[in-house]
Amino acid sequence: MAALKLAQARLIIDGALQEARRLALAPVAVAVLDAGGQLVAFQREDRAGIARFEIANAKAWGALGLGFGTRELTERAATMPSFVASLGAITQGRMVPSPGGVLILADDQEVVGAVGVSGDTGDNDEACALAGIAAVGLGAMPGGPLSSDRPG
Repeated sequence: MAALKLAQARLIIDGALQEARRLALAPVAVAVLDAGGQLVAFQREDRAGIARFEIANAKAWGALGLGFGTRELTERAATMPSFVASLGAITQGRMVPSPGGVLILADDQEVVGAVGVSGDTGDNDEACALAGIAAVGLGAMPGGPLSSDRPG
C-alpha cells in the first residue's frame, strides 16, 4: 500500500492555493488526510473564515469515509436526503455534502488519502483540490459511482 507523504501533502496544498489565486477566489483552506483519515497537512489563507478548517477536514474525511468524492455525496443529498442527514448524525457532523472533498489515488487506483478545500463555491473548491492533486501527479476521484441507486 502506497502511503501519502508529508512532502506530497504540502505540494497538494501549494497547488490548490495557486489555483485559488489564479482564479481569484475567496480565501480558502486546504486539508490533506491520509488513507486512514489522519491529518497530514493543513493550511488556511489569510482572511479565510475560522470554520474553514472544520469544513475542509470534513469534506476530505467524508470522501474517505464513504469511498467517493463529495460531489457524489452532494448528488445523493438531493435524491436521498434522509440518508445523507443520517450520515451527519452517525459521524457527529464530520461529513459535508458539498463538492471540494476529493479522493487521492495512487497509480494503481488505490486510495492513498483525500483533500478537502473550503472557502469559495463547492465547484471552485473542487477545482482547487483537483489542481493540487494534479500538481503531484496523482489521480483524483471527485465523484463516485455513476449509479446513485447504491445508498451506502
